[in-house]
Amino acid sequence: MLTLQCPYCGIDAEETELHAGGEAHLTRFGPGSSDDDFEGYLFMRENPRGVHFERWRHANGCGKWFHAARCTNTLEVFGTYSAQTTEPPEEIHKILAKKRPGWTWRDLK
Repeated sequence: MLTLQCPYCGIDAEETELHAGGEAHLTRFGPGSSDDDFEGYLFMRENPRGVHFERWRHANGCGKWFHAARCTNTLEVFGTYSAQTTEPPEEIHKILAKKRPGWTWRDLK
């Protein structure tokens, strides 16, 4: 079972206490954007086999949204962090560089 630590209340929560919210760090496009940009925001999601950044809500706890870096193959969790960050924190980058040499994601290396 997937277990994530809520970065706000510090509780190690099983996936039954959480609510998945999809891919993290999306560029949101709204009114005034091109049709292609808006279509990309609505429908184009990464679905990697391996490291993925996701949004989660501690539904049966503090109720706050947070981000998690994890492997979709093994359920290995590399870390969780505040949902207010625009990209994964440096400590997550370091963990991923050590455990997954050569790994890249979008513009992140």
